[in-house]
Order: sequence, then structure tokens, then C-alpha cells
Amino acid sequence: MTYIIKYAQIINEGKIIEADVLIKNSRIEKIEKNISVQFAANEIDASGKYLLPGIIDDQVHFREPGFPAKAEIYTEAKSAVAGGVTTFMDQPNTKPQTLTQELLEEKYQIAQSKSLANFSFFMGASNDNIEEVKKTNPKKVCGIKMFMGSSTGNMLVDDETVLEKVFAESPCLISTHCESEKVVRQNLEEAERRFGKDIPIEWHPIIRNEKACFDSSSLAISLAKRHNAKLNVFHISTADEIKLFAQNTFVNKNSTTAQLLHFHLQPLHNIQ
Repeated sequence: MTYIIKYAQIINEGKIIEADVLIKNSRIEKIEKNISVQFAANEIDASGKYLLPGIIDDQVHFREPGFPAKAEIYTEAKSAVAGGVTTFMDQPNTKPQTLTQELLEEKYQIAQSKSLANFSFFMGASNDNIEEVKKTNPKKVCGIKMFMGSSTGNMLVDDETVLEKVFAESPCLISTHCESEKVVRQNLEEAERRFGKDIPIEWHPIIRNEKACFDSSSLAISLAKRHNAKLNVFHISTADEIKLFAQNTFVNKNSTTAQLLHFHLQPLHNIQ
């Protein structure tokens, strides 16, 4: 299907220009003024309207499979598109957790039939699925998701040998949730000594404090450097962690990267 969006106020790279957009086979083929074609095309008059690039959300939790009462790929992708998010990357802590290639493929099949947005899914890592991680296709999957601190179910990766193997052998970019399990457990023990099992909610940032974040992010970066791995650290929460990503930190940021948001996107599926 071919479309021409006419007379749009296109917002891109800090500028607003009036131009037409030619879309052919679901891809933008041309952006310029007064586009005309010699073949059939659906024309959309965008006079007086703004046209913005679609947003890429690289960390969503759409809860399918396993938690349909909370959310489903169809409903959440529909909401995303309504808000201008045209591509999403879904996390592996569904039920069952996405820890095998078979379960990963099942999520792709669900999205292929239900998603209204472009999509990709993270392959999950655990302390005992390194062989499955190594099978991940980097041309299809946006990355490996690794929880380096407490998480739901069997997705904590705190075994030092496994951490080394993932960073050394992962075929994809590695996205980490960085909180030191050792620091978190020490702080949790202190909270339980004070309050028993009824710990006040105000203690959450004390248990998962700055040290827990910094120590884990520092470890992830050192592993990425040592193994020349591509690294993305999700939801950085401290100023000291930001300093870890200074320009002079890395010899080669193209091969060893650590960012707030990653842009190493592989080809994503497109739903018509």
C-alpha cells in the first residue's frame, strides 16, 4: 500500500518544515515538497497539521502471556499508538518468563497477530539459561535483559561465572537492571531487624540505595569493557552513575556502550 501525506508541518531534528511524505510498502521513501507519483496512492491531506516522528519505547511491560487481567499486547500497543509510540520493546518477566527461544518465539507470534505497533522482545537471562541466551538472533531480537538485582521469579543473575559468560558470549546488546543483590540484602536485613516483616514503604529507597545502584552499574560497565560487549543500563537513578558514562570512560563507544536509552535497533516487525 502506498500513501502520500500532503502539506504536513513536519517536526524533525529541531526544525519544522512543510513537505509531503511518500510511504511505500510501510516505509518512508521520500520527504520533499510537492511529491507526485505515476501510480495509485492514498492521499492524506495534512494541511494545518503537525507530523512527528514515532516514539520508540525501549522498556515496556505488556504482561502477555500470563497476566491478561493487567494488560495484553493488543490493548497496550493500541494505547501506545494512540499516544504516538510506534515501536515498543517488551520485557521478559511475563509468565512464563521468556527464558527459552521457544517462549521468545511464542511472544513474537502473539504480537504478529495482535500488535498495532512495530515491536521487538527482550530475551531474558537467568543463572541457568546461558545456552538459550547464546542462541538469540541479533537480527530479530532487540537485546538480552538481565536483572543484576532482585527481581520476580527466576530472573536474578548474580552468579559471577554466569555474568562473565553472558557478557563474553551474548550475541546481542545486553540491557541490565542494576542493583547490587549483596547491598540490597544487607540493607533488607537491617530493615527487618528494626521492623520485622512490616517494613515501612519509606524504607524502599534505603534498602535499594545509591550504593546498590552504583556498585551494580560499575560492575556491568567493567564486564562490558572486559568483553567488548554492547551494554545498555536501564533506568539510571543516581548522579554518580551518570558520571560512569563520561565521554572519556570508553575507548570505543561503538563497541562498548552504556547509555540511558539504547539506539542499537535491529530490524523490527511491522504489523499492517
